[in-house]
Amino acid sequence: MDQWLVHNEVPSPNWNERRSPVSMVVLHYTGMPTADEALERLTDPASQVSAHYLIDEAGKVTRLVPEDKRAWHAGQAYWRGITDVNSASVGIELANPGHEWGYRPFPLAQMEALIPLLADIVKRHKIPYANVVGHSDVAPARKDDPGELFDWPLLARYKLALPIPRLKMRLVYDNDSALYLALERFGYDITDGHAALRAFQRRWRPKRIDGEIDGEVGALLFELLLERDLGHAR
Repeated sequence: MDQWLVHNEVPSPNWNERRSPVSMVVLHYTGMPTADEALERLTDPASQVSAHYLIDEAGKVTRLVPEDKRAWHAGQAYWRGITDVNSASVGIELANPGHEWGYRPFPLAQMEALIPLLADIVKRHKIPYANVVGHSDVAPARKDDPGELFDWPLLARYKLALPIPRLKMRLVYDNDSALYLALERFGYDITDGHAALRAFQRRWRPKRIDGEIDGEVGALLFELLLERDLGHAR
């Protein structure tokens, strides 16, 4: 890693050994009033929580856990057949109060720090764009972060995440079960189908997150699966 990408190092004791190679990045918000409080929690052995990196709202990047170690950021999670997400992922926490403490957009300085860090991680580990995900994608029944205000289209412009598809039509599936199975095929845990659908909307249609099936959601999911099957979306 280029050392200029990291401004500070505060080792967290909350890690263990990986059981699989890195194939994902999971993005989070801290969900705490300040970055200092988040840093304290992420390095407190009693919390049993950590991440590999923390980026504050001014764009300062702090490394907490070496990438070759398994940080404890995702909890019980699932993505595309991976059940031990912590072992397979690099976790990046973005300081933001979250929905509980006054959720707000992520500042430009924070995003400008994230982009080169993420680009470096994706390149070194050869991570598919489809595996740059939010915490809500891998734990839809428990988590909402990084949330609907996170700028996924910006990451997509830098080819660091999948772009939101351009809709050519509205698409209604034959029944609700067919849509949930399509969600599972794309990568989501559909144990709680309503929660999985809300997570999908939060990521791909943030203007309306209601957990309800409609033609726009169906079309988005169809286009994402089509792009993947054609080999255009790694």
